[in-house]
Amino acid sequence: TTEDFQHRYAQRAGIEGTLAQGIKAFGLRRCRYIGLTKTHLQHIITACAMNIVRLVNWWLGVPFAATRCSRFAALAPTG
Repeated sequence: TTEDFQHRYAQRAGIEGTLAQGIKAFGLRRCRYIGLTKTHLQHIITACAMNIVRLVNWWLGVPFAATRCSRFAALAPTG
């Protein structure tokens, strides 16, 4: 693992959660409209809605979801 790979993977890992939230909570996988302009507008509005939800959660002190741990990783000794 080179430093270049680690840097690129860190960027990818940062966006994966955002994409997953958009798909699961906001239906980003399907577009309601036909046409590139309307599709782009829907994505912009969805991004604004995601930012508002994140801002409200931060304001209310809602904690982030716990990071899942694989069963294999759970077997590793801690400490």
